[in-house]
Amino acid sequence: MKDFTQLADLAAERLGGVVVDANDDFFAPKENLLKESQPVFIEGKYTDRGKWMDGWETRRRRTPGCDWCIIRLGLPGVLRGVLADTSFFRGNYPEYFSLEVCDLGKKPYKQEAKRLKAETTQWKEVLPQTPLKGDSKNLFPILHNGRFTHVRLKIYPDGGVARLRLYGEVVPDTKRMQRGQVDLVGVQNGGAVLTSSDQYFGEPRNLLMPYKAKNMGDGWETKRRRGPGHDWVILKLSTAGEIRKIEVNTAHFKGNYPDSCSLEVCHATSPEADTFLAAPHVWREILPQTKLKANHCHAFSKLNNVGAATHARFNIFPDGGVSRLRLFGQAVDRENGSPELQRINRLTKADARKAFLDCCGSAMWAAKMLDRMPFPDALSFFDTADKLWAALSEAEWLQAFRHHPAIGTNRAEKTQSAAAQRWSKGEQALVKSAEPHTLAALARGNQEYHKKFGYVFLICATGKTSDEILVSLQQRLRNDPDTELRTAAEEQRKIMLIRLEKLLAS
Repeated sequence: MKDFTQLADLAAERLGGVVVDANDDFFAPKENLLKESQPVFIEGKYTDRGKWMDGWETRRRRTPGCDWCIIRLGLPGVLRGVLADTSFFRGNYPEYFSLEVCDLGKKPYKQEAKRLKAETTQWKEVLPQTPLKGDSKNLFPILHNGRFTHVRLKIYPDGGVARLRLYGEVVPDTKRMQRGQVDLVGVQNGGAVLTSSDQYFGEPRNLLMPYKAKNMGDGWETKRRRGPGHDWVILKLSTAGEIRKIEVNTAHFKGNYPDSCSLEVCHATSPEADTFLAAPHVWREILPQTKLKANHCHAFSKLNNVGAATHARFNIFPDGGVSRLRLFGQAVDRENGSPELQRINRLTKADARKAFLDCCGSAMWAAKMLDRMPFPDALSFFDTADKLWAALSEAEWLQAFRHHPAIGTNRAEKTQSAAAQRWSKGEQALVKSAEPHTLAALARGNQEYHKKFGYVFLICATGKTSDEILVSLQQRLRNDPDTELRTAAEEQRKIMLIRLEKLLAS
C-alpha cells in the first residue's frame, strides 16, 4: 500500500476507538490522542498543572524507562501505517516512539484491563523504537499482517504527542459476512480505498464510513475540473461478492454534487494493492452513467448482472462531492456458484449450445464455451465469453454478424431462434417508434453500409434512440474497412454480454 492514509483510522473515536489506559497524563489527558479535530495551540492558556496542550503529555521522567498508553481499536484489523502527530510540541516532544499490538479476540473483551496488564498477553512489536520530529506529522508504514484489537504506544523517555492515527484494514467476522446481504465496501466489513483521481476537499475513505456524514467535509469531494475527463475512485471490496443494490448519498452537497455517476467492477486474483494497480483489468459496467440529485440518497437496484467482483471503480461526472457509497451484496460461494449459474451448468450440451448461439451466432465461439463448462462462478462465465470472442478469427466474427437483423427490420440473414428474435426486438424497441423520415434514413444508411463493408450495420441498440443510432451509422460510414470491422466486433461483444446477462437471469 503506497498511500496508507487512504485507509481508515481503525482507532477513530467515531468508529469506537478508546484510550483505555496510560501510565501518566499529568499535563494533558490521554483521550486527546484520538480526537477527530486537528490539534490547536492557544497562546497564554494554562491549567493549574502547567501549559494547556491539545494532546497527550506526560510529566518529566526522572527514572529509567518510558511512558505508554493503550488504545482499544474501534474496528479490529491489520495495521498498515501510523501517523504520530506532534503538532505544537516543540521542546517537549518524545525523542522516540514504538508500537506494540495484541489480539484479545472478539468483542466484548472480558476482563480487558486485567488481560492487558497480564504477563501472558502476547504483545508484538510492529514498529521498533523510531525517532520523532517535533511539531510535525510523522508518518511511518507498518509491515505486519496480523489481526489486532489493541495498540500500546510507547514514548521515550517522556513528552507529548498531539494525535495518533492508526491506518489499516478491518478484518471482519467471516461468519457474519456469509449470512446475507452486507455492505461489501463498508469499512466496518473490510472495504478499503486503493487510489483516486483527486481528493482536494475531502478524502475518499469517507465514502465507506458506517456513520452519517455530518457536513460536506465529511465526504469525498474533488476540485473543479477545468479540462476533459472525470473523477473516480478505486475501491477494494471486503470479499468477492455479487452486488445487488447501490446507494449513492450526496447529503450536504447542494451546489457541488456530481452531475452523474457510474460504477464498474472487476475480479482480481491478487488482493494486494500494488499488484492490483499495476495489472490490467477487465472492468464491467454494473451501473451505467446515471443522473444524480443534490443532497439526496439515491438507491439503485436495477443493475447489470456482471457476476462476482473484488474491486469497484466509482466514477463521478465531471467532478464534485459524494458523502457516502454503499454496495450491498452477498459473498460468493466459490465452490458452487450462484443458483442461476448452476442452472446453466446443468443444461444438456444441445440446450447449452442453442442458448449460447442465441447470445452469439459464431459456431466456434459456442463450441468453445461448451468446452469450458461447468463454470465455477459468474465472473468466469463472463470472462471466458469475452476472451473467446476476442480470440476468434474475422470469419467467425462475420458469421456472428449474420445472425442480426438490420436496424429497423426484423429478419436476419441467418435464421434466429424465437428467443434471439425476441431479444433483437427488445434491443430495437426505441427504433420502432421513430418518425417515418428517420426510418427511411436508416434504411438508406443500412444499404450504403452493406454495399461498402459487405455485412449488416451492427450496433448495441439497447437504450439508444433511432436518432442516436442514425448519427452513429453516418459517422461509421466514414471508417476504413479494418477500423469498421473491429468497431462492429466491439458492438457484437456488447450485445453478447447483455444477452449472457439475460440468459443468466432468465
